[in-house]
Amino acid sequence: MVKGSLYIISAPSGAGKTSLVNALLASTSALEVSVSHTTREKRSGEKHGVHYFFIDLAEFEAMRDQQAFLEHAKVFDNYYGTSREAVESQLDRGVDIILEIDWQGAQQIRQIYPESVSIFIIPPTKTALEQRLQSRGQDDGQIIARRMRDAVAEISHYNEFDYLVVNDHFGQAQEELRAIVLARRLRLDIQRHRHEQLLHQLLT
Repeated sequence: MVKGSLYIISAPSGAGKTSLVNALLASTSALEVSVSHTTREKRSGEKHGVHYFFIDLAEFEAMRDQQAFLEHAKVFDNYYGTSREAVESQLDRGVDIILEIDWQGAQQIRQIYPESVSIFIIPPTKTALEQRLQSRGQDDGQIIARRMRDAVAEISHYNEFDYLVVNDHFGQAQEELRAIVLARRLRLDIQRHRHEQLLHQLLT
């Protein structure tokens, strides 16, 4: 079995990353998102084990100390971590995995999986980003201002990634994301393993 590929997708809050990833999952087979652990409070509509594994700080620190995370980071006063066991077992089954993580986590993952594919998503303008944050209706003005400041810090790391996608027109950004995944699956080293018998038959 061909081992799955690991994709890192990062973006500032409000850039539309989650919507794009959900659309990518709906249009692409054998692709899953790794569910992260977090210490933040569960929001309305979120489900434990689907959107995140919601745990308290003590449990998070225990997992961190046991090196159960491939990566972990503090974002907006909350902690997030990616389960090592969950990711490795999915990759071994031949499933491509997406990690929705920030630039800090991306740096950690690239050290462990240098063959991973990293994608950064940005909004078309600062104004569009602020409008998207306001349209959520989840945060007050002070928090939105902080998210805008943090977005600048996040975007400053775009040049550490393999691909850059501008989420101006959603459909186009979705197609670009899917093109990256499909191109990766057609690489010679992957296709050679996947079609080993066919290649043998054609060459004998």
